[in-house]
Amino acid sequence: MEPVPNVTRADAAQAVRNPLAFIAERWTPSPRTVRRAALAALVMAVLIVVTGGAVRLTGSGLGCPTWPKCTDDSLTTTSAMGVHGVIEFGNRMLTYVLSAAVGWAIIAARSEKPRRRSVTRLGWAQFWIVMSNAVLGGIVVLVGLNPYTVAAHFLLSTALIAVATVMWQRTREGDGEPRPLVGKSVQQLVWFLVSVTLLLIAVGTVVTGAGPHAGDSSEVERIPLNWENVTKLHAVLAWIVVTLAFALWFVLKAVDAPKAPLHRTRDLFLVLLGQGVIGYVQYFTDLPEVLVGLHMFGSCLVWIATLRVLLAMRERPDATPDLPGQSTESALTRA
Repeated sequence: MEPVPNVTRADAAQAVRNPLAFIAERWTPSPRTVRRAALAALVMAVLIVVTGGAVRLTGSGLGCPTWPKCTDDSLTTTSAMGVHGVIEFGNRMLTYVLSAAVGWAIIAARSEKPRRRSVTRLGWAQFWIVMSNAVLGGIVVLVGLNPYTVAAHFLLSTALIAVATVMWQRTREGDGEPRPLVGKSVQQLVWFLVSVTLLLIAVGTVVTGAGPHAGDSSEVERIPLNWENVTKLHAVLAWIVVTLAFALWFVLKAVDAPKAPLHRTRDLFLVLLGQGVIGYVQYFTDLPEVLVGLHMFGSCLVWIATLRVLLAMRERPDATPDLPGQSTESALTRA
């Protein structure tokens, strides 16, 4: 049985004053642990979007009619709130799980040796986005599911997924200066693809705000636009993104680009095709809740796949050169 280390008063004071530094001095996670922690934060960022969609699609948006309490008299849901209260309160509780995942990613990144401040900052960026979105979620309830606040709530979740994706990628590479793997014109095409994809997601929130799934059975304000016209604009933007992805793949093949950009572009193209099928099926079947939920999940996957294409267009080696015989081992560790 291992002896329990003595904790002095100085240690206790340090733990209270700077708990992250205290943990970092006594624990060094493996690179795999850091990567898994970053991936867990990304998975939870997607899951919170999916469960938030479930709240809306089941008409449980006002299952807890106030915030931060569930009711004026109770912090938690009550039997009078029924199943809608359980769904809405459950989604609120999932925010704590998301916060724990982000906290774990921050602790793992802070404790890695050598310390990588850029990765730790990405973890803290996620933390502040989560806190901001929690407050915004409360505002959404207080204003009776105003569609503009609902759209902002989703877009802030999109920002969280973006930061989580970048952090996950950064844990898989070094801290050296990024080296482009493609020419400037190809990089510009990729940035255009990312911009149109972001516009596609933004217009998707307008479709949601003008569409039939208001989020609650009561009378809820909708965006005063023709839902079908906005949906058609959304479909046009989707086809533009698909065309750009195919054009990028063709250009990368033509210039004999490395495998990583090609594979990421192929993955994006396949995700887009799957998302397109779901989109058209849900449109022609009067928007069944299950397919709408799958489409929201697909939206997250499209955004992640697009960002991975962008990040694959460069490489970041280790900041310091590997010692003889270690380069192969380092490459295998990050693979």
